[in-house]
Amino acid sequence: MSLPTTLQVENICKIFGRVAAVDHLSCEVRRGELLGIIGPNGSGKTTLVNLISGYVKPTSGRILYNGQDITRIAPHKIVCMGISRTFQMVRPFYQLPAYKNMIIPLYSPRIRQLAGGKYGDRNAVALDLLEEVGFERDAHVAYKPAGTLPQGYLKRLELAKAIALSPDLLILDELFSGLSLAEVASIVPVIEKLRLAGKTIIMIEHRLKELFRIADRIMVLNYGQKIAEGASAEVMESEEVKKAYLGSEE
Repeated sequence: MSLPTTLQVENICKIFGRVAAVDHLSCEVRRGELLGIIGPNGSGKTTLVNLISGYVKPTSGRILYNGQDITRIAPHKIVCMGISRTFQMVRPFYQLPAYKNMIIPLYSPRIRQLAGGKYGDRNAVALDLLEEVGFERDAHVAYKPAGTLPQGYLKRLELAKAIALSPDLLILDELFSGLSLAEVASIVPVIEKLRLAGKTIIMIEHRLKELFRIADRIMVLNYGQKIAEGASAEVMESEEVKKAYLGSEE
């Protein structure tokens, strides 16, 4: 029995000038699965998630979320519908303590709607969320200005902000980028816990070994087009995928 479709991308196209960053691409994400998206630099991965999350509007095609057309809906409204994301380039409020960076998601219309106006202690909620993603409360790291934190903690903070929005669909754009093997290993259980909680997850990653361990399905992009889709071992055996990553021998 197949799972219901959470996200459906239908023949989506985004052209910048004369370049098709996403070229008539169709795909779907089923409820509760983790879809990994891979491909060489410039293959259209981030443009695709920018289209899904509303930060870029398509040239043509449409995107459906739980059957509703969200193609031209503003990002803040898409968040209210249950889609949140991280960004490759983290941009926290550098002067604020890490836990105070959680204020915006915890005061968002999405959380107001879900909480029914009953918030509790937001600072405590912020600290709990940061602890979930690997901030050691006893070490007072959460109280330090975000600008003083190393990359590993900034990526955790980015993840915590996305989780704080209580999404049904979570998009992670190169979350593992710049992290050590130990840091990645500490974040993987957080992602697995989100999956057990029923979250649908899309992950863009260049760290293929780590992604393949946790993804249900892999989609490979190149020059804005889908060139392979399926289990990790299956897609990496594709000659077209090998050519995209390793180049042609001709």
